[in-house]
Formats: sequence, structure tokens, C-alpha cells
Amino acid sequence: MALAGAVCAAALAALTAVPAQAHQRPQWDVKDTGVFDVRFRGLAAVSRHTAWVAGTGGTVLRTTDGGDTWRDVSPPGAGELEFRDIEAFDARRAVVLAIGEGEASRIYRTDDGGATWTESFRNTDARAFYDCLTFFDRRHGLAMSDPVDGKFRILSTGDGGRSWKVLPDAGMPAAQQGEAGFAASGQCLVSAGPSDVWLATGGAARARVLHSVDRGRTWTATDAPVPAGDPARGVFALAFRDRAHGLAVGGDYRPGQASPRAAARSSDAGRSWRPADRPPPAYRSGVAWLPHSRSAALAVGPTGTDLTTDGGRTWRTVDTGSYDTVDCTPDLGCWAAGEQGRVARLER
Repeated sequence: MALAGAVCAAALAALTAVPAQAHQRPQWDVKDTGVFDVRFRGLAAVSRHTAWVAGTGGTVLRTTDGGDTWRDVSPPGAGELEFRDIEAFDARRAVVLAIGEGEASRIYRTDDGGATWTESFRNTDARAFYDCLTFFDRRHGLAMSDPVDGKFRILSTGDGGRSWKVLPDAGMPAAQQGEAGFAASGQCLVSAGPSDVWLATGGAARARVLHSVDRGRTWTATDAPVPAGDPARGVFALAFRDRAHGLAVGGDYRPGQASPRAAARSSDAGRSWRPADRPPPAYRSGVAWLPHSRSAALAVGPTGTDLTTDGGRTWRTVDTGSYDTVDCTPDLGCWAAGEQGRVARLER
């Protein structure tokens, strides 16, 4: 264990050190997925060797050899669906979310590496539109929908995604006019620990982060200092390294639109948010803490990847490739995915 810890520490130091030369920066090693017409906004990193991606055309791919080969494990008959989030427990068990109005919002689960899938939820309310999933552990998880009857709707599972129920909305604050979540990276709903969960919003007068300490039964809402006031602006992704320390990224997703103040940070479980002193230079749709670090994280978007080594106070661009989502694992397996079948793993 001591040797493994030393290896992780050395690798992390290499990733987060301020580079003396450009070639020493952390770099994405792009993997050949064999597909070029799919946009992967759903990503579940299990380890440096195992990862799942989900995207357009009902596509789900899985690798167990570090991205050298990919297996198409898409659910049969899902070609018309838009997968935007996937949560994996290991190389065999995963839960994937399809987004859209009415019955387009669905949830599937596999227990055999994608050889077979079971549809465990199909939305029958035309007013609901599900955006994101998160799990507290292998059994307990939530999914969120844009507001129905003026409040965000929350689904809950206690059996690993095999069945779902809508939670009562008495503890959910009223939504703002036009407020919604962004199904851009599978990170508009995230959890940390056994019961804390956060929900990111945009599209309204103010961008907000909602927080629940009881697995989604009651919520409090806090304004976030990220651009809002337009359907294309808000907080797109959240990451919490523990129940106190969180990062928020977003901006305006329209190409060519400025996104000042596109990142914020919290050290009090999301009760308050402070804008980054030097934010990413453009809209970012995904964010992840580097494992075993109290201060390093990555943010990704269509125009590049940014690294912070001071807990989100300042960000610097380390790559200009297009990615929509990012996820890291305890063995330092950081993965990113995006348009044109693009998947990569971070290397020194």
C-alpha cells in the first residue's frame, strides 16, 4: 500500500506541477473508439483501465484495457435515444440515462457488461425532461428532471437503478421562470458521501446551485456567480471532492459567445459561492477533481481543457481539444469524452 501511495503521489505531482516546458504539461491521449458520428456527453470512469461512454444514437461503449479497444454495448432498439449520463459501479454494472420530453427520458441498467440491458424507467409525464443521474453508493441514487408544476422533479432508487420512484416535492424550492438543468455532461446532479447531493441550474435570471443533505427530500438554493439571464447560460457542471468543497463551471454554450466568470468555488457545501479570480477563458461543460488532491481539478469544454492547482481560484488552459465531460478515478485514471467519437485519457 505504501508503494502504491508513493506512485500515486508522484504521478499527481507530475500532473499538477507548473510545467517548465510545454511538452511536460498533462496531455490527453486520444483513444480510437472506432466511431466518428457520435457525441459522448455521458462518461463513467471506473479505473485507468475501465471506462464507459454514452452518447447520441443510443450508443454505449466500454473499454477494459485502457482505451486500446472499445466494445459497442448499446442497448438494443435504442438508436433513436440521446444518452447524456452514465453511472458505472464496475466493469459489469452500469446505469444509463436517455434524455428528452415525455417517453424519450428513460433509464436502463446492465449487470453483465452491456451484453443485456433492462429498461427500469420510462417517463410518462409529457411535462418532465430528465437531465442527469448520480449515485451515493451501489444501491442509492437520484435522477433529476426540469421543473414540473414549478419545481424540479427528483427520481430515487434504492436498488441500484433497478426501480425508481418520484420523490415528494414539498421540500423543493420553487423554480425561477425559465430555470432548468443542462444535460451537457452528466454533471448537473452530483453527490458526495452518503447523503449530500447538489443540482446545477441555468436558463433563468440567476444561475443557482441547490443542495440536499437527505438524499433529495429537502433542498436549499443558493445563487452562483456564473453568467445567467439567458436560456443558454448558467451552471452546467458541478464537482465536490467532499461534502464541503465544490467547483461549478458553465457560461454560455453558444459558439462565439463570451463566458466571463465561467467558474466558481465553494468551501461550505454550496451555501455560498465565490467567482474564480482567473476563470477559464470560455464556456466549460464538465469538471472533475484530480484524485488524492485537495486543490487540483480539470474543466473541459468545446474549446479546451483547463487546470487549477489552487482549488478553483485560478485556471490555466492545458489543451485546446474539444471535450464535453471529464471524470477521474482513485488510481489517477482521468478520462474525457466529447464530439466525433472523441475519448481520451490524461497522461503526463
